Amino acid sequence: MARILLVEDDPNLGFLLQDSLETAGYHVTLCADGEAGLSALAQSTFDLCVLDVMLPKLDGFSVAQELRQRNVPVPFMFLTAKALKADRLQGFELGCDDYLTKPFGLEELVYRVKAILRRTAREPEVAPSKPVLDPAEILSFGASSLEFKNLLLHVGGQTHTLTDREAELLRLFVQHPHQLLRREEILQRLWQDDGYFVGRSLDVFISRLRKYLQPDSSVKITTVHGRGYKLEIAE
Repeated sequence: MARILLVEDDPNLGFLLQDSLETAGYHVTLCADGEAGLSALAQSTFDLCVLDVMLPKLDGFSVAQELRQRNVPVPFMFLTAKALKADRLQGFELGCDDYLTKPFGLEELVYRVKAILRRTAREPEVAPSKPVLDPAEILSFGASSLEFKNLLLHVGGQTHTLTDREAELLRLFVQHPHQLLRREEILQRLWQDDGYFVGRSLDVFISRLRKYLQPDSSVKITTVHGRGYKLEIAE
């Protein structure tokens, strides 16, 4: 059963959302403010975090930023009444997996949650303190390597903890070296959507991967203008 952290300060809406998600078969922990949400994330492991943006004590964007700074590899989505383009872009630039504007239908929320969990589902680790790895799950390229299940990227003596989406994107490149991956193909495979906002999110993830891979001179993600991207690996 997937575990979901729901952070919503409206008690009535929080109850409705929790009830709908639990009826759909999920275990839901409900918190009423951003600080309580961060505390719950520090104490337990969740498969998805659903964040209201306008929260007391610590807003949803700040919670997401803190998750990134702590390298907590949990996918998250925003719920908000803020429908401005700049607000949505800020959400995707923080690495969110979805952004749902209020008012919305409960069925739509459940559908979007299912879609995120389907995209980001991973088998549990054998031993959380020291995972047992299948060598086939370590993808080597250039002087770097990706432990996909553990979301770890090793580059030039450094180790970076990736988000689920960063790991999925990098694995897609590594599995298709020197091949043009069209933007539309990447967006449909990883997001099931090729709209403007997820396109901007892809740009953010590409930028982050390039920064992580910079110490490895044998690897480069190049842009084919107007078409897509290639992972080039020096022989």
